Amino acid sequence: MMRAVLFDVDGVVLDSMTIYQRVWAQWCLLVELDPDTVWPLTHGRRPQDTIALVAPHLAIDSELRRLEAFLDKESSPLPAMPGAHELLAALPPRQWALVTSNSESFVRSEFALLGLPWPSVIVDGSYVQEGKPSPQGFLAASSRLGCAAAECLVVEDAAAGVEAGLAAGMTVLAIDPPPGGPGLGTAHARFPSLEAASGAIRDWILADHSAAEVR
Repeated sequence: MMRAVLFDVDGVVLDSMTIYQRVWAQWCLLVELDPDTVWPLTHGRRPQDTIALVAPHLAIDSELRRLEAFLDKESSPLPAMPGAHELLAALPPRQWALVTSNSESFVRSEFALLGLPWPSVIVDGSYVQEGKPSPQGFLAASSRLGCAAAECLVVEDAAAGVEAGLAAGMTVLAIDPPPGGPGLGTAHARFPSLEAASGAIRDWILADHSAAEVR
């Protein structure tokens, strides 16, 4: 039975957290919210879901445009995580996907600028009705790949993404966040970086149905 790996993007494949934290801080100051309170609530969530959570009195579409304007002023491309290119290039194209709260157009542009391999399937924040921690995105990706949920490995760095992967009935590998980040203790396995996790991810793809769990 075919196995697949479903990658989150921000904080897993792209080193985007510093820039995103700066963008959210600018937005918070503009709308008079505390950046230290809002920032932890952005991890793994679609921007529209964060806005609805922290500022339900504001119009989501207009606030998304403000966030996009701040992001457009940042340098591009975002850095790739160490080992990302080598890992993605080593995986069979039909056995991995991206499941991101970001937009496909933005992610595609960043991947192209970095020369990162592009998957056959991407599920972005607009593809599903509910973002993480809902399992909709991961289930949609496994369905489009033609792979059973139980045969999918989720690679995440956010508590909301870990929760979504577990709710989908998948094995979840957590990339540890910086100190002070959200706890990822419910994942099946944890690694300090994508590079450190690369061997386990390759082993998952190569293992047969009876292989041992990721450790």
